[in-house]
Amino acid sequence: MLDPAQCRQARLARDARFDGRFVVAVTTTGIYCRPICPATPPRETNVRYFDSALAAAEAGFRPCLRCRPDSAPDSPAWRGTRATLERALRLIDDGALRDGPLGALCERLGVGERHLRRLFHEQLGVSPKAYAQHRQCLFAKQLLHQTTLPITDIAYASGFRSLRRFNDAFLNRIGLAPRELRRRAGTPSQAGEPLTLWLAYRPPYAWPALRDFHAGRAIPGLEWVGEEHYGRHIRWDAADGRTATGQFTAEHVPERQAFRVRLELDDLQVLSPVVRRIRRVLDLDADTATIEAHLADAFPTLELVEGLRLPGIWSPFEAGARAILGQQVSTDAARGLVTRLVEALGEPAGNGYHFPTPAAVAGSALDCLRMPGARKATLKRFSSWYADGEADDEPTAWTTLKGIGPWTASYAALRGTSHPDVWLAGDAGVRRALPCLHGAAPATAAPWRSYLTLQLWSQPLPTHDARSQANEH
Repeated sequence: MLDPAQCRQARLARDARFDGRFVVAVTTTGIYCRPICPATPPRETNVRYFDSALAAAEAGFRPCLRCRPDSAPDSPAWRGTRATLERALRLIDDGALRDGPLGALCERLGVGERHLRRLFHEQLGVSPKAYAQHRQCLFAKQLLHQTTLPITDIAYASGFRSLRRFNDAFLNRIGLAPRELRRRAGTPSQAGEPLTLWLAYRPPYAWPALRDFHAGRAIPGLEWVGEEHYGRHIRWDAADGRTATGQFTAEHVPERQAFRVRLELDDLQVLSPVVRRIRRVLDLDADTATIEAHLADAFPTLELVEGLRLPGIWSPFEAGARAILGQQVSTDAARGLVTRLVEALGEPAGNGYHFPTPAAVAGSALDCLRMPGARKATLKRFSSWYADGEADDEPTAWTTLKGIGPWTASYAALRGTSHPDVWLAGDAGVRRALPCLHGAAPATAAPWRSYLTLQLWSQPLPTHDARSQANEH
């Protein structure tokens, strides 16, 4: 439940820590804003608070053209939603209803259409299709503001099948025609520049910690890390069989509490889920202030690093393959194995590589890898499972495969899906840092045990333990 007094204080202070956690609707203008909107604050008697842009839109309010609610961090998925609904939201954001009917989504979820519609109406007050259209329109609005893409391309990139349907939906949801909004957009960029988007987050954001984590594990030719940026080659396999490839570089701009993302993609139709995947890889939607307040209450003696983010890997398959290669070896050894796999089986991409496909790994003898035959067999078995379309998209279910234990599955869930509540009990780094909890039960960190894992990884090491260990992130 929203606390009106807290919301009032946050909007009057323009506190960025609350950006995306609620929106401010103004009854006299019919507009809803982010709490950080630079406009003169309205009187409290003219204000209504909603916990999401969707709720404000359904109440008849339209997004502000000045603070652009479409650019705010999303409300976190762990905010009390049921597991089925959370998974449905993720699949819809990845294009499930664009690439197929509602029945196909329900089949993937293992529920009936009536049950899913009931969940959406109970939790969000709208149907699954209305939710999907709302997300499409907000993403289109972001593209109209931040890019010079033609409106037809924006309609296509936002998941609409025709320009007419896009115009009708946008006018209904946003209150302006796309061309009218485009005329109000800023100065266009120079022709030939890559697509550039601004992706916001709630502070604090421990960029140096995330940067150093990625730098220590970056695969040459696949990823690149600098003082203020992280980038990599990417592949997106859509549900309808299309494959898009490209690359992105995300530059941290702390004064804007955002990343400037330069993105190249050869199929704009998957742009929306690709951007959402970039947000997940950088963990931009986490409310770290709330998470760390919970951890501080549960573990008062633990010295917390403010703003730690989950270090995402692009796909669950890549996370699983990298976890298998990291079994019982040091971080440096695992990085060497992944590098050899990428160089031997990855598809060339400019001056680098894409991560190998499941089919490429499954069909290889893996002679490029110097490791036990049993682990090679596990990697091939896992890759065949993915290549045949039989893999579960929840890594915690992977332990049914021979050779994949709890550490491998949990590590892949933490980094490949950015699950917020993974506890890596068998990790060497976690075991070594457990004394920092002074006997407190890790279970009390739920539903944010993934962030407790990161905090334990970040604890200073005793001098005699400052070395690489097996199964250590």
